Amino acid sequence: MELREVLRATRRSWWVVATITGLALGTVGLLTVFAVPQYATSVTFFVTTPSQGLSDAYQGGLFSQQRVKSYANLLAGDRLARSIAAEPSFGLTPREVQERIEARVVPDTVLLEATVTDASKTRSQELAWALATGFRNLIEVLETPPGQATATVKVEVAAGPTLDENPVSPKPVRNLGLAALLGLLVGVGAAVLRETLDSTVKSSDELRAATDAPTLAVIPFDAKATDAPLLTEAASCSRGESLRHLRTNLQFADVDGPVRTLVVTSALPGEGKSTTAVNTAITFAQADKRVLLIDADLRRPKVAEYLDLEGAIGLSNVLAGQVDVADVVQRWGRHQLWVLPSGSVPPNPSELLGSRAMAQLLAQQLEHYDLIVVDTPPLVPVTDAAVLAAMADGRWWSLARARHPWHRSGPDSPGCGPSTPGCSAAS
Repeated sequence: MELREVLRATRRSWWVVATITGLALGTVGLLTVFAVPQYATSVTFFVTTPSQGLSDAYQGGLFSQQRVKSYANLLAGDRLARSIAAEPSFGLTPREVQERIEARVVPDTVLLEATVTDASKTRSQELAWALATGFRNLIEVLETPPGQATATVKVEVAAGPTLDENPVSPKPVRNLGLAALLGLLVGVGAAVLRETLDSTVKSSDELRAATDAPTLAVIPFDAKATDAPLLTEAASCSRGESLRHLRTNLQFADVDGPVRTLVVTSALPGEGKSTTAVNTAITFAQADKRVLLIDADLRRPKVAEYLDLEGAIGLSNVLAGQVDVADVVQRWGRHQLWVLPSGSVPPNPSELLGSRAMAQLLAQQLEHYDLIVVDTPPLVPVTDAAVLAAMADGRWWSLARARHPWHRSGPDSPGCGPSTPGCSAAS
């Protein structure tokens, strides 16, 4: 994955990155707040050997450097820990004493540093003093050959014991910084993984890669679409021009057999299919076409609400034989646009839409209109649109950006369809 794709995935799933980073900072922050402060006392030992000349001094220095490496293990060893733990005032076991001692050899020198860490400042200092005394005595015992009174190696305290007044642990700035960095890395990784596993279509390029059908139009996002969903209600120039571009491409989709019946649907509710159907019908009517807009969404009709028409009687009543279609078709606006509302909500929408009466209705109305635009329910929840698609010349699929930050929810939201980038028309 390229850097550009990683940045795009991070931008789309910014809330994942923010959530994981926040959790990391919160967890580390709580651990830091409730952690017991630890104080450190350091002491530095100088290791040397007796010498009588320059050559002996050089040899002794090399010998001392080799010895220092072994002494580091002795500092944190159990023998010295047992002697320190024998002091009742400390109240520690040999194991606990070992856990508090850390030894470090200064490279290329004969210096040995020891650090004693404890929650108590006083005990940290006392342990360091006991360590300094005990270590010197231990080395003297170990480095004194049998039958001699002088040790071959001498250990002196070169510095300390020195107590650091500031706690060495916890360190809030360091801990929170590392938590933020780790949270960002994990968050970006989760965002990239989410993007990799996401199979939804979010752009016209992804749509072209996913299907062989041509993209007829890409309608950009318009923040004003919620308040003014119709082209006649101060719609933005970009949205209106995109819908007119869709009209033009539909007219040239098949020159030998122009589209006469157009079914508009979407994958899920709230993707703007009804506003798309209404605006598509308006654009064709503005081009001096006789257009009939049918609200075939018999479950959640919206066309009559958008156009401010009476929708109590309409398509369902016509299909049931209760009224004649000429009695319920209503003209809208100053152009040649007629609307057939959904009518009463029936108990069997799919059966009505798939009936012979519906097919006959479409065939009869084609004698009076240049174009019939049919608004249908979403495809995923119900099969109404698939049933009507068999009776139509063309189909329009509204592909919404699922889980996008600005994706609007709610019945027939114009957040997609006429106002969402990545929503494309395919014939």
